[in-house]
Amino acid sequence: MSPAQSRQAATLELLAGAALIGSNGLMVRLTGMPPTTVGFWRMLLSGVLLAALVQVRHGWQPLSRKAWWWIAVPVVAFTLDLWAWHRSILLVGPGLATLLANTQVFFMALAGVLLFGERLGLRFVAGVLLAFFGLWLLLGADWAGLPAQYRWGVWLGLGAGLAYAVYNVGIKRSQFEAAIGKARVPIEQVLCIAAFGSALCLGLIGGAEGEAFAPPSLQTWGLLLALAAVGHCLSWILISRSMVALPVALAGLLLLAQPIVAYLLDMLVLDLIPTPRQWAGLAVSLAGIFVAGMKLRQERAAQEA
Repeated sequence: MSPAQSRQAATLELLAGAALIGSNGLMVRLTGMPPTTVGFWRMLLSGVLLAALVQVRHGWQPLSRKAWWWIAVPVVAFTLDLWAWHRSILLVGPGLATLLANTQVFFMALAGVLLFGERLGLRFVAGVLLAFFGLWLLLGADWAGLPAQYRWGVWLGLGAGLAYAVYNVGIKRSQFEAAIGKARVPIEQVLCIAAFGSALCLGLIGGAEGEAFAPPSLQTWGLLLALAAVGHCLSWILISRSMVALPVALAGLLLLAQPIVAYLLDMLVLDLIPTPRQWAGLAVSLAGIFVAGMKLRQERAAQEA
């Protein structure tokens, strides 16, 4: 496979993973469980599934001390992300909460410049601004007229975006450190360790908060399993594998597919009726992603030439 084909495949994998994650907010809301508890079960079940996958496909490989330290970064970051994001879902809804969490694109672009030496052109910046202007049209509201709880949900969503960006960068660096040495460490092993670590942290937080951990019904168990297997394991395997082959800024931008999918699911499942302004916002967001993504691909091709 040529480098161009590899990047194209990685881009499609990342978009597929982002679309799957876009359904997570709706599943979290449908469980009807406390937010920290949902995060605990999501990460615990994900860890079990990933551990089985590692055992069957690759077997466990030793990790360096430096790799273990870097895995601690996504453990803490994703704990904070889920704690804040799940509360934001309950306060402002799945679509807007997912949009707010995807402010990670700004933080990831900054990380690409500061940590990985990537350069951002004006067209990329314009594409990001266009995408977020469209998302503001899609889900924006008058800040002064919002209830206090709603505003708190907005701030939690923004905090989740920062933690989300740290998680993405931490996973990428963890993969790099885990690949150093004679044995190849599969991404599933890195994600498995991070999942168990986040489950432990969320379990401790949930216990301190006094939340109930037992799922109330078989339907809830099914939603939790779907959230773990599809919304976390499959989606993050696709995203983590593709992020290795893509610039950090482009990966963050493509992940903007998440709030668009979340909003469409709000329309289909929660009977949200879009206004003409919201339809325009969806179109502008997609245009922004296209403009910035095309520019990055052109710059990468020019550098290789």
